[in-house]
Amino acid sequence: MQWIALGAFYAAAAVAAGAFGAHGLENRLSDDALGQWETAARYLMYGGLALLIIGGLGERWKTSIAGPATSLAVGTAVFSSTVFSLALGGPRWLGAVTPLGGAAMIAGFLWLGITAARRR
Repeated sequence: MQWIALGAFYAAAAVAAGAFGAHGLENRLSDDALGQWETAARYLMYGGLALLIIGGLGERWKTSIAGPATSLAVGTAVFSSTVFSLALGGPRWLGAVTPLGGAAMIAGFLWLGITAARRR
């Protein structure tokens, strides 16, 4: 159930961030920075929805989904937070950290796929 709660939190934060970007930042950031902000919000939503699904699958499958869920949760947090920061003018070195979050998200999705395939 904790993954469902975290997924719901991520999804709510994504909607709030998207709205803030569209209405609070549109005249304050460049088009490129607004694009970064939108990307961060979109991937935060992807991660949130994935966690909602994973939480439900874990309950249905009666199996541990902690590995893929943790990978997705951490990856989403790292990816989105670094891109949000870069959009706001954060230190450029964060650009080197962002792919680690993306890689963790990819790993989480692959791990979930492998877990599902093994259930057959």
